[in-house]
Amino acid sequence: MTTIDDAYRTAEDVTRTEAKNFYYGIRLLPPPKRSALCAVYALARRIDDIGDGDLPPAQKVTDLAGVRKSLDTLTDSPDPVLAAVGDAARRYPIPISAFGELIDGVQMDLDEVTYATFPELVLYCRRVAGAVGRLCLAIFGSDDAGNGRDGGLDPRASRYADQLGIALQQTNILRDVREDLMNGRVYLPQDELDRFGVRLAVDENGELDDPDGGLAALLRFSATRAQDWYSLGLRLIPHLDKRSAACTLAMAGIYRHLLVRIHDSPACVYDRRLSLSGIEKARVAATALTRAAL
Repeated sequence: MTTIDDAYRTAEDVTRTEAKNFYYGIRLLPPPKRSALCAVYALARRIDDIGDGDLPPAQKVTDLAGVRKSLDTLTDSPDPVLAAVGDAARRYPIPISAFGELIDGVQMDLDEVTYATFPELVLYCRRVAGAVGRLCLAIFGSDDAGNGRDGGLDPRASRYADQLGIALQQTNILRDVREDLMNGRVYLPQDELDRFGVRLAVDENGELDDPDGGLAALLRFSATRAQDWYSLGLRLIPHLDKRSAACTLAMAGIYRHLLVRIHDSPACVYDRRLSLSGIEKARVAATALTRAAL
């Protein structure tokens, strides 16, 4: 029989293995919050993996429906990840409905993925990333003991967490333009592709084709806009305790570093998936601890 401790260890193993960027921030939290956030991440990852997997679309719809149904029976689930989320939800005011929003967002990826305008893209970002931001906030905003007491956050904090999630998702989109295109997904809004004269395609070498520099200009424009969303979302930091603030600053800091590189040299994503080295991520996490302690 799986114990709650075993369930949390399973969730933490998933997070440590799969959350190449987020785990650098998550490990800055005290153990109860770290365990709860790993449980949230592990379930969110499961939902994402269904959307990104190789199963036929009809099977993905069925599997997502299964996860949605399981949200009603978390406390009785033999599944270790679901059991960990259920226990975390008893200790923290986790809005389980936000997982439903995430499922709604992932289902948007199952059909042909195109967006006519940026506001349409924001809706997608809010579902797949803003929802995760609000899930995290429920943990950040409670006391460190994990006994479910609300830390009395300003009501605006939820909006800031949502905006920070949208900023992170925009960074993902800019980093993964080539990979997404090769998987039949285009997240850059069509009206902006038209404005910058961009026809997304890969050349004979498998690199994004940019004969006239229009794509570079569009990516730079999009990166500047994403920075504005970080400015909005990082208003969350003063509302958090120091360890939660450090966690948030570390996770956001890694993605902002990626965004700066894309802005300064858009072609860096034309032939690869951009990432930071382990040393660079550790440096960002150390800086976050210092900033949060001020």
